[in-house]
Amino acid sequence: MSGPAKRARIMVVDDHPGTLELIRRNLVSDGHEVLTVESVQEALATLAESPVDLVVTDHRMPRENGLDLVRHVQENLKDTVTVMITGYATIAGAVEAVKTGAEEYLAKPFTDTELSTAVNNALEKLRIRRAARSSTTRTGAKHGLIGESEAMANVFEAIERAARSSATVLVTGESGTGKELVARAIHYSSDRSAAPCVPVNCAGIPESLLESELFGHVKGAFTGATTTRAGFFQTAEGGTLLLDEISETSLPTQVKLLRFLQDREICMVGSTKPRAIDVRIVAATNKHLPALVSKGLFREDLYYRLDVLPIAIPPLRERREDVLPLVRHFAARYAGEAGRSPPAVSDAALRALISYDWPGNVRELENVIQRLIVMSDADPVEVADLPTPMRHPLPRDLGLHLTLEEVEAAHIRRVLEHFGGNKSRAAQALDIDRKTLRKKLGLDE
Repeated sequence: MSGPAKRARIMVVDDHPGTLELIRRNLVSDGHEVLTVESVQEALATLAESPVDLVVTDHRMPRENGLDLVRHVQENLKDTVTVMITGYATIAGAVEAVKTGAEEYLAKPFTDTELSTAVNNALEKLRIRRAARSSTTRTGAKHGLIGESEAMANVFEAIERAARSSATVLVTGESGTGKELVARAIHYSSDRSAAPCVPVNCAGIPESLLESELFGHVKGAFTGATTTRAGFFQTAEGGTLLLDEISETSLPTQVKLLRFLQDREICMVGSTKPRAIDVRIVAATNKHLPALVSKGLFREDLYYRLDVLPIAIPPLRERREDVLPLVRHFAARYAGEAGRSPPAVSDAALRALISYDWPGNVRELENVIQRLIVMSDADPVEVADLPTPMRHPLPRDLGLHLTLEEVEAAHIRRVLEHFGGNKSRAAQALDIDRKTLRKKLGLDE
C-alpha cells in the first residue's frame, strides 16, 4: 500500500495481556477499531457474533494453535483476513501459515513499523478481494474513461462542468493518462456533439506545414499550393478542435493561435481576409507550461488564454484503486476480441499490478493486459505470467527512517511469499544462495 490503510475493525488474539495491550495501542494509533481476546475459543465465539476485517493472532498458545483460528477464518469468513504472529520463526512455519490462509507472517520481536506494514498489506489484500467481487465500478465506463477513485471522480466532474461551457480547456497529464479521451468526453457531452471533434497532434506535423494544416491556405500561397484547401479549424467548424501536444508549437504559430483565441477569427495562409470560426479549443500537453514560459519557449499570454478551464489527469500511480477496474475492463475487451472468457487474476498478481508504478500509465496497463490475453492461456493469471518489472516491486510503504537491513528483510519476505515459500526459487530470484537467504531473514531450516 502507498500509505496507511483505511480504518478497519481488527481482532487481536494472544494469551499474553502485555502483548495484547502493546499491539492494541499501535493499531488504535493507526486509526483502527481493535478488539482483544486471550484465546482461540474466545475469538471463535466473538467472531460468531461480531465480524471483523482482520484477525491478528499469535501462533502458539496454551492448549490452542493459532493456525486453527487461521484455518477457521479461511474456510468460514470470506470477508476477513489474518496475520500470524510467532516467536518461533522458521521458514516451515511461515509456509504453513501462508498455506493455511494467513495473509502475512510476522516474527517476534517486531517493530511498530513492521506491525503496521503487515496489517496494511493484509487489509490491502482484503480490499482487492472485495473489489474483485464487485461487478461494477462507481462510475462505470463513463465517457470511455474507467475509474472509481476520488481523483477520477474529480476529473469526471470537471468534464461535466466544461461540457456546459464553450470556454477553452487545458488538459494536462503524463503520457498515457487519457488526455484525448477527456477531450472527446467534453465534446460529446456538450451541445457541440453533433459537429466534428478534430484531433491535431501538433508534434506530429512539421513546423513548416503546421500553419497551413491548422488554418488552411489559398491557391498560390506557396509552391505546391495548386488549390485552395481548408485547414483543421474549418473542418472543426461548430465543434471542437483538440490541439494535442500544444507545447511543441513554435512561437510564430503560438502568435496565430493567440490571435484566434482573442478575436475568434483566422486568416488562411496567403490571404489577408480574416474569417470568423466557431470552434471550441481543447489543448493538451504532458509538459509543465509555466516552466516553458519561464524559459521563453511558450508565450505567457497564450498560456493564460488556454488555461481557462484546467483539467489535470493524475498518473495511475496516484490512483492505484483504479488499476483493478481497468484490468477488468481491458481483460473483458481483449478476451472478447479473442473469442474467450476473461481470465481470472490471482490476488498475488493483482497486488503486483497495483504495486507497480506504471510509468506509461493507462496505456501501458492496457498493453500489458492485451499481451497477456493474446500471448498466454493462463487462467488465473499468476505473478509469473506478468512482465519482469512487475513481479517483485520494492515495498512502497516503508519509511525513510528504516535501516537498509529492515528494507531488505521486508523485500525478501515478499519474494518468498510470491514463490509460495519455495526457498530455492526465492533465492534464485534474489540472486543469493539459500544459506544467505536464511541468514538475512534470521530463519532456521
